[in-house]
Amino acid sequence: MKTFIKGLAALGIGLCLAGGALAQEEHAESETPHYPLKKPVLQDWSFAGPFGTYDKGQLQRGLKVYREACAACHSMNLVAFRTLEDLGYSDAQVRALAAEYEIEDGPDSAGDMFTRAGIPSDYFPSPFANPEQAAASNNGAVPPDFSLIAKARAVERGFPTFIFDIFTQYAEGGPDYIYNLLVGYEDAPEGVEVQPGTYYNPHFIAGAALAMPPPLSDEQVEYDDGTPATLEQHARDVTAFLMWAAEPHLEARKRTGFNVLVFLVLFGALVYITKRKVWSNVEH
Repeated sequence: MKTFIKGLAALGIGLCLAGGALAQEEHAESETPHYPLKKPVLQDWSFAGPFGTYDKGQLQRGLKVYREACAACHSMNLVAFRTLEDLGYSDAQVRALAAEYEIEDGPDSAGDMFTRAGIPSDYFPSPFANPEQAAASNNGAVPPDFSLIAKARAVERGFPTFIFDIFTQYAEGGPDYIYNLLVGYEDAPEGVEVQPGTYYNPHFIAGAALAMPPPLSDEQVEYDDGTPATLEQHARDVTAFLMWAAEPHLEARKRTGFNVLVFLVLFGALVYITKRKVWSNVEH
């Protein structure tokens, strides 16, 4: 009798374990996946770290990539043409570049709007008249403005890495995310359904696929300085340019921060020496 009862108990435990394993498997299958499916791979940028600086040659190539591959869909409404002088262009070159764009202005004396050639004080115009037109031209998705895109996302790494990020100023959702997204398009794995009109990209922060098709490819943009025109190079250059657009005063800010730290260290040392001198002759 005891043997029979033990057998029933063992059978019950086995069924419970099997049921628990099945429940866990079903829960894993039904669990909402965490995006992005692949974390950004760390990249080496000239502007990274507390002493980083921009590579003007790379920024000029990035501007070329933006104008030839991205500007047809994405605006940069907060970037003025005159700021391109920071990239190493002369005033005449900036004026010539701005004149290539048609800017809507007005109203004139008759109350009508009109278009004119751009001038350095103008901003990069939007390729669409309004968000509704942008959505209608892009499968219902409005392409985001690129002015601040490199600083717009607040994806942070977990403990303890985020502590170091405070000092190194690393942002997981910044340039590394943009670069990995641009080069991360791939065929959807078996069992993953992608909605029509979207493209699988495991680096996308809001889902498994996005409405933007792969925007870059090898030899898409010809560089004037002879740099190899690979997909990875296009992605790196335009990412660096977008970082500059989001934070054009990065170099000055870092220099100021370093000077402030040096001042604080010297000031702290002087305060300590003064305190020792003042209190050295005081009886305790």
